[in-house]
Amino acid sequence: MAEKTQADLLREQLCRRQQHACEVLTAEEIKEADEFCEGYKQYLDLCKTERACANWTIARAEKLGFEEFQAGKKYEAGAKIYLNQRGKSVILAVLGKRSLEDGLRMAAAHIDSPRLDLKQNPLYEDKGLALFKTHYYGGIRKYQWVTMPLALHGVVAKKDGTIVEICIGEEDGDPRFCITDLLPHLASEQSERKLKEGIKGEELNIVVGSRPLMLDGKAEGFKLAILKHLHDSYGMVEEDFISAEFQAVPAHKACDIGFDRALIGAYGHDDRVCSYPCTEAIFALEDPDYTAVTVLADKEEIGSVGNTGLDSNFLCDFLHDLALAQGANPRTMLRNAKCLSADVDAGFDPTWPSVMDPLNSAYMSQGLVLTKYTGSRGKSGASDANAEFLGWLRRVLDDANILWQAGLLGKVDEGGGGTLAMFLAKLNLEVVDLGVPLLSMHAPFELAAKTDIAMMFWACDAFFKAE
Repeated sequence: MAEKTQADLLREQLCRRQQHACEVLTAEEIKEADEFCEGYKQYLDLCKTERACANWTIARAEKLGFEEFQAGKKYEAGAKIYLNQRGKSVILAVLGKRSLEDGLRMAAAHIDSPRLDLKQNPLYEDKGLALFKTHYYGGIRKYQWVTMPLALHGVVAKKDGTIVEICIGEEDGDPRFCITDLLPHLASEQSERKLKEGIKGEELNIVVGSRPLMLDGKAEGFKLAILKHLHDSYGMVEEDFISAEFQAVPAHKACDIGFDRALIGAYGHDDRVCSYPCTEAIFALEDPDYTAVTVLADKEEIGSVGNTGLDSNFLCDFLHDLALAQGANPRTMLRNAKCLSADVDAGFDPTWPSVMDPLNSAYMSQGLVLTKYTGSRGKSGASDANAEFLGWLRRVLDDANILWQAGLLGKVDEGGGGTLAMFLAKLNLEVVDLGVPLLSMHAPFELAAKTDIAMMFWACDAFFKAE
């Protein structure tokens, strides 16, 4: 081997070299990452809505000894608690040995994903079909949602207080649902539309039936046939749609992608690819020095609004109640707190390189992406993390041998986006985005790398334990 030149030595000393996971992980660590992702795939299949995620998390937490949080109760170090925020958001916490005024370690992810919601009066019939009208939720590319099998998840709250949960299309043998599109032979006018208008919002109508209700040998309508089915199966009447939440999501299951099986393709990676590792990390935590908190929030995809989104007070109320019961000053606790806004970023796609800055992009299987700021144009909607906190976090990640990279959401002025970070920053704590890079983000089928997913778990574990 040739002797290293002075320039080679300087490069090793001064330059940062980004590495692929296979260059830094042992075969045993890669196997461990793959095994971790088997549980994650099951989570994806079971938790396609924020309600399903919350239910799964709470059920697992209770099995692991977490108890429901009681405001005003003083907890001992090591106590494991959770808060159920209206069935759509969850907070998990493990009390540390140190005073809360020394700060806490918090990881916050969101558990909602882009989807199609049913309108309040969704059911109609037209020309031999029964259909549901929808309103898309979050930033989707509407043309991606047609001609694919859909499952229907719903919660119906009746006037008598009865709550009915409905899930159709996830089990083998279940019917599925579908949005139709034009055949190419008749699509000449549609093909002239701009891509973003190829399918319009009012054209996202879901086919739910095509046989009329037959009474005394007479066809009595397609809509009535669906209403009778819903009434016979769930006790619903049409007005119950007004106090219901129905969501249409892709019916496919999570699966391995590629000959090497190194990627996972699934619906809902954004942001369950972060929420699952954050949850598993706090479930595995025992007797930490600092109190650790995992936040699983709703409504991020539409601006964190509503009483289950982080722009509400539920997280602040929980933290204040917790601090006061422990005899700590909530403001001091938050001022000393450190937080990961655990959210995804765009992975570099070689098919679409023009929208990315190669020097400031995240690459698949090269570790977590550390995003100092998000927002759009002039950093609008960003929290822009402090340099001092980034320096501390770099040390934590490097000491734990966590592979990470710096990245941004595309070129300046090309687009942009927001995360939970700006809402967490309002609490006067240190926060930065750290997450898994994705391909085809916000599509019904996204791609994530298994080693990156495992890195998120290892990073959360190191973060919760960090000094």
